[in-house]
Amino acid sequence: MEKPLTEHIKNDGTPLSLKEYEAKGGYEGLKKALKMTPAEVLTVVKDSKLRGRGGAGFPTGMKWSFVPMGDNAPPVKYLVANGDEMEPGTFKDRLLIEGNPHQLIEGMIISAYTIGANMSYIFLRWAYHLAAKRVLAALDEAYKAGYLGKNILGSGYSLDMDLHTSVGRYICGEETALLNALEGKRANPRNKPPFPQVSGLFGKPTIVNNIETYCNIPHILAKGAEWYISISKSEGGGGTKLYGASGKVKNPAIWELPLGTTLGEIIEEHAGGMQDGYKLRGLLPGGASTDFLTPDHFNIKMDFEEVAKAGSRMGTGTIIVMDDKTCPVGMCLNLEQFFAQESCGWCTPCREGLPWTAKILLALEEGRGKPEDIDHLTFQTHYNAPGNTFCALAPGAMEPLQSALKYFREDFEEHIHTHQCKYKH
Repeated sequence: MEKPLTEHIKNDGTPLSLKEYEAKGGYEGLKKALKMTPAEVLTVVKDSKLRGRGGAGFPTGMKWSFVPMGDNAPPVKYLVANGDEMEPGTFKDRLLIEGNPHQLIEGMIISAYTIGANMSYIFLRWAYHLAAKRVLAALDEAYKAGYLGKNILGSGYSLDMDLHTSVGRYICGEETALLNALEGKRANPRNKPPFPQVSGLFGKPTIVNNIETYCNIPHILAKGAEWYISISKSEGGGGTKLYGASGKVKNPAIWELPLGTTLGEIIEEHAGGMQDGYKLRGLLPGGASTDFLTPDHFNIKMDFEEVAKAGSRMGTGTIIVMDDKTCPVGMCLNLEQFFAQESCGWCTPCREGLPWTAKILLALEEGRGKPEDIDHLTFQTHYNAPGNTFCALAPGAMEPLQSALKYFREDFEEHIHTHQCKYKH
């Protein structure tokens, strides 16, 4: 099983130096890309079927193709790496940037070359202090080696790259809110259109991709699109995926597996199944803002299409397991309190609806629930549905709740009828 993203990450916790990365084939993809035209590189990325690893799964090459190119294109363009990673249950990007920061840097250089950008930024979550330290050290090495700066490797192409550590809000994971934060503004989402590919950072064409997405690029250029497709188990996308699992499993961790690996294999084989004394009741397949799935879904492939058919989203691919001793109502309360706190307050359904939702769930947990509360929660899932809010934060917040009401409704009803949470007694 090939693991291009993680195979060279060291077990001792130290990052790969530039020399170590080069010895493992690092920057060979960049050297190959610089001998090609940007259009040729874009074709390779499109042919690879790489899809964004931040959650939405949009085809990467298609996204890049929306950037204006040619003689009439704006002379200033930007490329940004989204390393905010504040989705609860998600920790994949941290592994990549702490273990092999040059892989990210190389992927960003190739990507920036493809769209004609001469300035790039790594937007990093504020709490990732070790990752920031290692990225800065790697950037220094890359500049000194001629991989960044003027006339990279004598190609005539120039690129600068800076690290920006955010102040730490969940909304910064939304690409236009991230761009506002990068400009020094309040992190509110922007109207679309215009999309960032046309008018992004400082009003210039901008590409924003996830850390894991960029880390795939060097390998695609070095080994080709056909190879990348061959290591996937999914018809809808190429490559591998970083899958994780947290909760009462025997081996909570993260693994690089072929895209399309089944949910059951991830939980039973790689996570080792449930800890003794616990049974799996449900799980969030891709972080906190995804719908619950159950053990009945173990045969589905963890890719973008199959998880969607099952009624959820693959999201970040990092699974949060709910065991039979965890209260679904209490778990939803915990999540909704987080989302309510992280709302930017820009639109009414999110600003008012999420705290209201959390208030109702708290009443249920404290034994103050009323029969009409389930109807009120159901109303919120529709009120904050896609298309009713300014961005995807509130609809994402409703996904665990709406699916909990579907699969674990008896728990909500029992809280109302008994005026207590049985999991606390």
